[in-house]
Amino acid sequence: MSAVSKVVQVHERRSSLPQEIARTILAGFDRHYQLFRQAALDAKTLFERAAWGEMRRLARERIQMYDLRVQEAVDAVRTRYPEAERDEALWPAIKLAYLSLLHDHKQPECAETFYNSVACQVLHRRYYHNDCIFWRPGVATEHLEGEAPTYCCHYPIKQGLRRTLREIATGFQLANPWENLERDLRNLVRALRTLFPRPARAQPDLQVQVLNSLFFRNKGAYIIGRLINDGQDHPFAIPILQNERGELYLDALLTGEDQLLVLFSFARAYFFVDMEVPAGYISFLRWLMPRKPRAELYMAVGLAKQGKTLFYRDLHYHLRHSTDRFVEAPGIKGMVMLVFTLPSFPYVFKLIRDRFAPPKDIDRQGVKDKYLMVKLHDRVGRMADTLEYSLVALPLNRFEKDLLEELRRECGSTVEVDGDQLVLGHVYIERRMQPLNLHVEELKRDGDIERLRAALRDYGNAIKELAGAGIFPGDMLLKNFGVTRHDRVVFYDYDEIQPMEDMVFRRIPPPKTYEDELSAEPYWSVGPADVFPEQFERFLVGEPRSRALFYEHHRDLLDPAFWSAKQERLKAGVQEDVFPYPEEARFPR
Repeated sequence: MSAVSKVVQVHERRSSLPQEIARTILAGFDRHYQLFRQAALDAKTLFERAAWGEMRRLARERIQMYDLRVQEAVDAVRTRYPEAERDEALWPAIKLAYLSLLHDHKQPECAETFYNSVACQVLHRRYYHNDCIFWRPGVATEHLEGEAPTYCCHYPIKQGLRRTLREIATGFQLANPWENLERDLRNLVRALRTLFPRPARAQPDLQVQVLNSLFFRNKGAYIIGRLINDGQDHPFAIPILQNERGELYLDALLTGEDQLLVLFSFARAYFFVDMEVPAGYISFLRWLMPRKPRAELYMAVGLAKQGKTLFYRDLHYHLRHSTDRFVEAPGIKGMVMLVFTLPSFPYVFKLIRDRFAPPKDIDRQGVKDKYLMVKLHDRVGRMADTLEYSLVALPLNRFEKDLLEELRRECGSTVEVDGDQLVLGHVYIERRMQPLNLHVEELKRDGDIERLRAALRDYGNAIKELAGAGIFPGDMLLKNFGVTRHDRVVFYDYDEIQPMEDMVFRRIPPPKTYEDELSAEPYWSVGPADVFPEQFERFLVGEPRSRALFYEHHRDLLDPAFWSAKQERLKAGVQEDVFPYPEEARFPR
């Protein structure tokens, strides 16, 4: 081959390289999203079979699916196109080539995020800008539609309300028989009459809009929609459950944004939803819950990485349009995490400290393992979801001096100054909540006994529901729990959590001698996994009046038999019912 031919061949390869790399990355995303949709179809089958253990396993596998597909794409790019790693000047052309492939794509926003995930593993951080990655979205998703509409409309004026509701309930083609559908429809109509008391009348615009896929989570399948009458929107969700014979029944009618916000809470597991066009589903959900950020909605339907992308954009947009500074988060300082917040932004930032003071017996990797355990576990509405990021650059001048000094002193191995930016090497971000200890003190100061009683009862409920889900919280002090805007108690300190099956719950043996009785140290042997619930009395609720309120419902937490019974149920494969709506909302059966 002549020298000229070689030059031509090299030039041709270089000119086609961006398109080839772009197609390789998009193929990786398409494979990921195909598997993601298949997981939703599998969830429907598992729901029909009441295979709750397999459903939990599928949920864990789906969370890990994204990173596996990204790594496959990164390996493919590095192996087939080593120039992509050596020549970073290629990436603006790769991005343009990739953008051209997204014309008529049904999940373009998620495909852009996948591209970013691949590019950020290949590129140096100095190239994390809009020329090389999708810092801003490249494709609009408004009014994007797939082969079938995202939701369907029903018109009760034409076909009658009960017939409309029957059509909706049976239209998802679940394989199971119904326990008593006529009874359930009567319950629904009765609940709707409560929502629309007389003299409310049906107007010409009356319609019921329902998303075309069920939302599967834990032991429930949810119909999600809205009723429109006289120009007013009424969001709703209808949970479908099963009895012990596998027969279906409608369990409740949840209405209004507040009840749906609890259903879609950041403290709950992600839904399985079969979505050809996820942007269409998110737009519909935003109609129902305008106060819920798009980032959290994407996470709620299982697209956690897309949620992280939107959250990161929201954060930097907020920083650009605000002037307050990062400060230490309110509450008692943690020994493992340094926590700070931006008062105008409703989240906290948690960095692992370089050193842990005694008696903490855990290292950095151990802390990461605990947070991953929470991510993969069913959070049953009692553990906050966490966004994990690497190499987060924040404006240096937005940090209070005292906080900046503490970050350098306590987290020096993971923070560095780069020009006018403070780069956080590794950080967890969570929804900000009021620490439960501060909430309790506030209620005591105000003399609000009923709210104090409710908060302490929910605190005990949180511990019990975590135990039923297989999580022993470990450090159960009030300061390690937060209170959401819906007055729900949520656990958020994970460095001491353990699987329930690993623990040994023991009763304190009686003293054998007078010296045993006087001993300041335990006179009995203590194994590494031993827990003595009778000792919880020292730290669960310290103040006597509050303790009395707590014991009205939760004195059984001091009994080893309570914990052993939970372990037996877990060993037997029993998945306890935890409803994301109040007991009084459930229909009579």
